[in-house]
Amino acid sequence: MKDFINKLYKNHSLIYKGLLFICTTFLIVFLFPKSGKFKYNFEKGKPWQSENLQAPFDFAIKKTDAEITLEKKNLTDNSVLYFDIDNTIENEVKSAYEVQFKNAFSDSIPKIKLNTLQNVGDSIISELYAFGILSENYNFSKDKAVALLDGREKKKDAYFANLIKQGDVTSVIDKVLVNNDLSEYKENFVALFFDIIEPNIIFNKSFTDKVLKDEFAKISYTRGSVAKETLIVSKGEVVEGDKYIILKSLQAEYESQVWSESNYNWVLFAYTLLVALALLMLLLFLRKYRANVFDNNTKVTFIFFNVSLMIFITTLVVNYDSKYIYIVPICILPLVFKAFFDARLGLFAHVLTVLLLGFIVPNSYEYMFLQIIAGIVTILTVSELYKRANLFISVGQITLIYIIAYFAFFVIHEGSLDTLKWETFIWFILCGLATLFVQPLIYAYEKLFGLVSDVSLLELSDTNSKLLKELSNKAPGTFHHSLNVANLAEASANEIGANAMLVRVGALYHDIGKMKNPTYYTENQSTGINPHDELSSKESARIITDHVINGIEIARKNNLPDRVIDFIRTHHGTSIVYFFYVQEKKDFPDSEVDKLDFCYPGPKPFSKETAILMMCDSIEAASKSLKEPTSTKIETFVESIINKQIEEGQFLNANITFKEIQSIKKVLKHKLANIYHLRIEYPE
Repeated sequence: MKDFINKLYKNHSLIYKGLLFICTTFLIVFLFPKSGKFKYNFEKGKPWQSENLQAPFDFAIKKTDAEITLEKKNLTDNSVLYFDIDNTIENEVKSAYEVQFKNAFSDSIPKIKLNTLQNVGDSIISELYAFGILSENYNFSKDKAVALLDGREKKKDAYFANLIKQGDVTSVIDKVLVNNDLSEYKENFVALFFDIIEPNIIFNKSFTDKVLKDEFAKISYTRGSVAKETLIVSKGEVVEGDKYIILKSLQAEYESQVWSESNYNWVLFAYTLLVALALLMLLLFLRKYRANVFDNNTKVTFIFFNVSLMIFITTLVVNYDSKYIYIVPICILPLVFKAFFDARLGLFAHVLTVLLLGFIVPNSYEYMFLQIIAGIVTILTVSELYKRANLFISVGQITLIYIIAYFAFFVIHEGSLDTLKWETFIWFILCGLATLFVQPLIYAYEKLFGLVSDVSLLELSDTNSKLLKELSNKAPGTFHHSLNVANLAEASANEIGANAMLVRVGALYHDIGKMKNPTYYTENQSTGINPHDELSSKESARIITDHVINGIEIARKNNLPDRVIDFIRTHHGTSIVYFFYVQEKKDFPDSEVDKLDFCYPGPKPFSKETAILMMCDSIEAASKSLKEPTSTKIETFVESIINKQIEEGQFLNANITFKEIQSIKKVLKHKLANIYHLRIEYPE
């Protein structure tokens, strides 16, 4: 059992990648459309490339979306509006009118006139409530048919124009009074009815929508049918008109039959195989060509997450409305991968993602061609992403490529520009604008996944940053040493194709731990007093080695990325503080000196960049002790220091070759010769 647990622990990284691979595969398959794929490819207005096609089974001809939309529009235009009517309100208004009528008119009016006025008031009420008064001012057409409901019983049929709006009550009163030559009493009637008139009609939206929905349900989505073995299209015949509609109907019927309950598991299994194959290619690429990325589970998770995210967003857009498919900024994917990794990985992952999206999007060939071309343009045009102008220029080029490619495809399909959908170009422009979102996205990814992009490295390389300013004030000698090391390391990294920006930043911050006790390091001793003279060799060695631990603490307090902290941890590896080790042996010749008391805590460098920093740091620091340097002395000096590091096994964990080390030696010799202004040594 113990051996099994140990085996699991040793292989936990591979186990994690396996689980990530399985989970990502099932997630992508889950996002795929739940239908099979029609085995024939055809396009409207293009010749039929396959053999003569006969109907494999009986199927109905589906109506086009335009036909269905027109039928729904006609039903909506001719639909009836349903209103609930409260018949009790009219009686209540009449009762209130009889009570308040006498108070509204003067006693001086003759009784015959009063009776006439009262009868006119009754006719006004009858006019108002002939169909009813609306509770709200609804915005419907006057010609719209209306049904008045008392409970669920239909009482009256009318038109919307017959219903009285609350704002029209005064005009109804005025009309009745004019017809009876009683206009002088308008103010009396208006004041009287203002208090007693109540609306009695409310729009029943839920019932209206239900009736319309029932009408929609009666729509037939098919028109006619095609019998089995009927010739649908001949080879070379142009696919257009009814033939195109029949082929689309056959495609829909075929896909619905393939994705039946009996075939569900087989189709799902086939999709899973294809997705797994694509993701496996990505993993194999990482293992063979990007081993440092493959060994880092966080980076592998980051890559799989971004691939899944793009497929998820595209699926959402397709499910909402496929015409917006080109708004999705797929080119963000290669941009992000290039920012954190390299162009080759970015393009490879982009192509695989687009191939997977071919299962989801309509017109898959056209879509894949456009996106792959755009991805290639992205990789070729975007360089130095931290320069804002470069990103804008690249996005403009990507958008232009989209427009040109789409225009070419449209002309090929349609043969003319008469039906060109100009709004599609707007989608491409919006896609370009969305691609600019890559900058804040990179920042968010840095925080979420602990990755470092060139943008952050550029910010950290600024010597006016708070931490480097503090270093220059507290330990000016160390700061100057760090600048020299940064220049040497950057030149060495460029020579062997390592990340020059990363190694420069690592060099600038590698000795920040010396800020804690700056005077204990010779480069900061300006007074000639050496505090180590009053300490034992062990104490001095401990103070010297502690600058690594102190540097890590300071870096974490200042939120430096882990990739930069790695340089602080590894720039001395597990080497010995040789001066104090020898001094201890001299002071105590009869006792055995423990080397561990004089060793740095490590770990050893584990990348090309950290190995470069170790070499450059040692060379730059030791070069200060060179007296009367010559080319021969510098060559011997560089060879001896780096060879000693190799003998101690300091580079065993770093993926750096002897050939690359030789190239670095050559750069360091050249740089030191320039620093000391050496000339060619002429023979005597």
